[in-house]
Amino acid sequence: MKMPDLQGVWIAKTAAKTMAALCFAAALAAAPVFAAEAKPAATVVIDNFSFSPAQLSVAAGSTVTWENHDDMPHTIVNDATPREFKSAPLDSGEHFSQTFLKPGTYKYFCSIHPHMTGTIVVK
Repeated sequence: MKMPDLQGVWIAKTAAKTMAALCFAAALAAAPVFAAEAKPAATVVIDNFSFSPAQLSVAAGSTVTWENHDDMPHTIVNDATPREFKSAPLDSGEHFSQTFLKPGTYKYFCSIHPHMTGTIVVK
């Protein structure tokens, strides 16, 4: 009885595995890519001791960024208990971002200048 050519068997198995890996890689490369739908971003400008716009409506999942254009530091503090967001003091040119995942009304103020208030409505 003749013994099988082990080197030939090894080469055939290796070639089959390599071909399978290449086919899998090609299938992945050709597959469509589905990205998560990005929610639009919104900006609130802080200037002249006010938030503009003072009231903003966004879709759930949106990110709101506050930009301080004032010469004084300001904060963005949610007035809910417990607080859902609170920024550190923002110097001129700095910003703070918050992503709103749940629908609702989020009131906020500047803890340094409490007369500065705003509202984010998440739908």
